[in-house]
Amino acid sequence: MEAYLDNSATTKVSDGVRDIVVKTMTKDYGNPSSLHMKGIEAEKYLKEAREIIAKSLKVQDKEIIFTSGGTESNNMALIGIARAYKRSGKHIITTAIEHASVSAAMKYLEEEGFEVTYLNVDKSGRIDTEELKNTIREDTIIVSVMYVNNEIGAVEPIEEIGSIIKEKNPNTIFHVDAIQAFGKYKILPRKLKIDALSVSGHKIHGPKGVGFLYVADKVKIKPIIFGGGQQRGMRSGTDNVPGIAGLGQAVKEAYTDMETKVSVMTELKDYLTDCFLELEDVRVNSRKGTDGAPHIISVSFIGVRSEVMLHALEEKGVYVSSGSACSSNKPSVSATLKSIGLDKEALDSTLRFSLSDTTTREETDYALDMVKELLPKLRVLRRK
Repeated sequence: MEAYLDNSATTKVSDGVRDIVVKTMTKDYGNPSSLHMKGIEAEKYLKEAREIIAKSLKVQDKEIIFTSGGTESNNMALIGIARAYKRSGKHIITTAIEHASVSAAMKYLEEEGFEVTYLNVDKSGRIDTEELKNTIREDTIIVSVMYVNNEIGAVEPIEEIGSIIKEKNPNTIFHVDAIQAFGKYKILPRKLKIDALSVSGHKIHGPKGVGFLYVADKVKIKPIIFGGGQQRGMRSGTDNVPGIAGLGQAVKEAYTDMETKVSVMTELKDYLTDCFLELEDVRVNSRKGTDGAPHIISVSFIGVRSEVMLHALEEKGVYVSSGSACSSNKPSVSATLKSIGLDKEALDSTLRFSLSDTTTREETDYALDMVKELLPKLRVLRRK
C-alpha cells in the first residue's frame, strides 16, 4: 500500500494534462514564434491556455504572463513592480511566514535599498489587519501577502486586506502568492483588489516548470528576463508550449466541480485532524474546517524528530513533508513554525500532511495506521 500525502510539494499530473503535454511534444511541436503552420498551431495552445486562465479569474487575457512556476512569478512580481515604482517610494510590506521565493526576493530588494516591513502572525498564522493598517505609508509601493500558507494552511483574510490597502493608500500595489490557494478557492482579483497574483502549475495536477503571473493592466512592471521579446516583452524566451498547454488543462480541471472536490478534501482533513488529536502528545497546528485550507495539516509528534518520523513513514510507503518542499532538505528551522510560537520540542517534530482531490480515505487510514504503529516505537528508541 502507498499513501502519497505530500500534495503541497507537488501533485500527480492528471491524465488530461499528460495527454495534451505529449501531443504538444510529439505532434504540435512547433515554436509559436515561427510564422509557418507548425508555429501557428503551437501558438493556438498558448492562446487557449491564456483564455482558460483569464476566464477562471475573470480578467483580461493580456493580463496573464506565463512563467517557469511560482518562484519566478513571485520574483517577477516583486522585483519587477518594485523597480517600476521606486520613484514613488521604497517601502514594502510582507509577512513573517511567506514562502522562500517571496522572503528571499525581499532580502534582495533590501540590498537594493528598499525598506521591508514584516508583519507578525498569531498562533493560527493570520496577520493582524490593524497592524497592517498602521504600517501602510504614503511611500508604501507594495504589500505582498500569501493567500494560503504552504506549511500550516493558514488562510489570510485577503478580501479585508485588499480593502484596507486601497483605503489607506490607493496607489499601493497588492500582490498575492496564491500558489497553495489557486484551484481551492474562487479567486477574483478585481473583487479582492488584487493587482498581481502568482500561481504554479504542479500544485494543481499540472506540469512542473510552468506557472503564471496575473498583473492588472494598470500596474507598471519591469521585466526581469530579457531576450527575443516574447509575451509582449514581459518574459522573453521560447514559450514552453507543452507546459503552458498542460497548465491550461489543469486550470480547466481544477475549476470543474471545484466546490465538491474542496468539500471532500476538507472532510478528509478534519477526519485526519481528529484522529491525530486522539494520539498522546500530538499537536495539530492547522485549523479545521473552512478556517484553514482544505488540504494542509501540520502535525507535531512530540518526542520524535520530524526527519526520523518522515523516513520511517517513507519505509512504509507513506509520503509526507517536514515543511516546504523548497526547504525541507535543509536543516534550518521553519520561520512559519517559529512565527506561530511553537516551542523547540514541537519545532523539531513537525510534519506536513497535504491532500489533493484524488486522495482517498483508504490512503489516509493507512497513513494513520502507520503513524499509530511507528510513534510509540520511535519514542522508545529516542529515550534509549
